[in-house]
Amino acid sequence: MDSGSPLQELIRIIAVELVDHPDQVEVREIATDKNSVIELRVAKEDIGKVIGKEGRTAQSMRTILAAVSTKLGKRAHLDIVD
Repeated sequence: MDSGSPLQELIRIIAVELVDHPDQVEVREIATDKNSVIELRVAKEDIGKVIGKEGRTAQSMRTILAAVSTKLGKRAHLDIVD
């Protein structure tokens, strides 16, 4: 597995800590010049863990991603894919 971008790696590190099946965490980045879409895939039974109650965990991950991507001069969006 390649290490990918810092944004990709950030989301992977967070997701691996949240789920019961860290070996099934997949993170893909679809990047253009200034924008990135980070796709996060986890095991079916772990989806709830990365979304959290009322989407709070997912929102927190998006907030962290936005802060880091702004520092890097980019814009990034997190998609949790099932």
